[in-house]
Amino acid sequence: MRSRKTYPRLKHPLVRDGGQLREASWDEALDRAAGGLREVRDAHGGRALGIFSCSKSTNEMNYAAQKLARAVLGTNNIDSCNRT
Repeated sequence: MRSRKTYPRLKHPLVRDGGQLREASWDEALDRAAGGLREVRDAHGGRALGIFSCSKSTNEMNYAAQKLARAVLGTNNIDSCNRT
């Protein structure tokens, strides 16, 4: 039986600096993620972004996801896979 490669459990957010991953605070990691989304939106418009939501989530959670997509990201590209 082949052994599967195991990966250590991620306990802290990681950010990439110069091609290397390093531990970061949650504030820094979230700021970088938000900055990346902002850069894409500013360079290519809201239509360059999209959100997938889960059909097994509550209506309230899916509503919050579509509000985030439309009001914050400026996109109508949202799919909740409700057709399954």
